[in-house]
Amino acid sequence: MSGLGTSSVVGVVGAGAMGAGIAQVAATQGHAVVLADAQVAAIGRARDGHAKAMAREVEKGRLTADAADQVLRRITYVEGVDSVALAQFGRCQLVIEAIVEDLAIKQALFTALEKVLPADAVLATNTSSLSVAALAGACQRPARVVGIHFFNPAPVMPLVEVIPSIISDAAVTDAAQALIDAWGKVTVRCTDTPGFIVNRIARPFYGEALRILEERLADAATIDWAMKTLGGFKMGPFELMDFIGNDVNFAVTRSVFEAMFFDPRYKPALTQRRLVEAGLLGRKAKRGYYDYRDGASAPEPRTDETLGRVIVDRILAMLINEAVDAVQLGIAAPGDIELAMTKGVNYPRGLLAWGDQLGAGQVLATVEALQAEYGEDRYRPSPLLRRTARQGGRLLP
Repeated sequence: MSGLGTSSVVGVVGAGAMGAGIAQVAATQGHAVVLADAQVAAIGRARDGHAKAMAREVEKGRLTADAADQVLRRITYVEGVDSVALAQFGRCQLVIEAIVEDLAIKQALFTALEKVLPADAVLATNTSSLSVAALAGACQRPARVVGIHFFNPAPVMPLVEVIPSIISDAAVTDAAQALIDAWGKVTVRCTDTPGFIVNRIARPFYGEALRILEERLADAATIDWAMKTLGGFKMGPFELMDFIGNDVNFAVTRSVFEAMFFDPRYKPALTQRRLVEAGLLGRKAKRGYYDYRDGASAPEPRTDETLGRVIVDRILAMLINEAVDAVQLGIAAPGDIELAMTKGVNYPRGLLAWGDQLGAGQVLATVEALQAEYGEDRYRPSPLLRRTARQGGRLLP
């Protein structure tokens, strides 16, 4: 059905940080690119951002000045997403939407794009948590719709999740994945479930840290210290939420929670909601879990290794349990889960291999102790974790 290749024209709708990054990746790989956004200012920022990015590539010696100019010349910037603007996508073989995480708005865009795209063009969504099937179901040719989820910043982060819906054409999915592979990205295949791989499995990194904070077992600085110094993570959960944006992180958590029929395992934290309501969105607002205003001093963590180990063991056990459950439920192959968590969110090692290092029995004991203490289904152990611990087997085949 799809004839995707190195000569394919690639369209991107949405010129925010993610869409502009995807457009840059495609243009750098030699594709002619059409980039559109409803906001004129967003197009201006994307154009300026691309020029600065190419200047850096030249300065660092990764591209010649002529090659950088060629990349910029490959991008056509389109102001607006009305029928006249979208007509410029008529020559695209692949269009990736990277607009607001609103299902109705995305569906309306796909409906409009179908009126101008060739019959064999691929429609892709960069959604991080919405249903690919719901987007495909709104299309006249649902078999050509697939999820292609990049991570921010797209030119830097290697991972891309490829997500077919239950009605995606297998040939379309294979062609899309092959093209992204050709761009030098690390692709993983996963089923069309809330949060896909990374945003599903990573929820306890934030959620359990927030629970520990709310219980006043430790403050944000101490939890971050423990996860970095003792756990080996590059950023602590509160630093990372402030970096991502508490509004964005909370929205993803809430989306996954609601899409999973309010499974308590993914329940959002009231603390984060209050920060969002107060406008304490993190670095971009100069205040979040930490104060980033001029003259503000960073809080000192409590560097108690015994307490730190309790924090790390608790969060890590929940992460491993979530990864094992993803294997149990067929969300993705074990190898793809390991790749996703190391390449998508830079975890120090794959969670399944980490579980094998600790021992499935030890991870199970930690999760069972939490469930016994709190009596919440949030802490239910994965059946596969129980079975592996009982049989003395390995979590990573």
